[in-house]
Amino acid sequence: MENFRQFIYGKCLDFAVRMIRLTRYLQDEKHEYVASKQICRSGTSIGANVRESYNAQSNADFINKLSIALKEANETLYWLELFLESEIITRDEYDSLFQDLDELIALLTSTIKTSKK
Repeated sequence: MENFRQFIYGKCLDFAVRMIRLTRYLQDEKHEYVASKQICRSGTSIGANVRESYNAQSNADFINKLSIALKEANETLYWLELFLESEIITRDEYDSLFQDLDELIALLTSTIKTSKK
């Protein structure tokens, strides 16, 4: 269990770093300030909620924390799709970020389902 927690947290941390770099790029190169802050908040919140789940007071609390992380991941997906559709990021940039985010969503979904059993 500990190895899995480290694995998923590491993935979340790596993704959060990518979100911070994306935000910097969006602000410096594209001059996009409002939505870039939103994706930074949701994209970094995934890992924060996963980390918070480490100290859950019960299985229900653990599931709740991971469910919040999953909601944040889905919000991040919305912002990525919006940036793609509005041509703020390229398809290649989107695909790279989506691949990582899709993996996080799958991990969180699987962990929540397993924890509910």
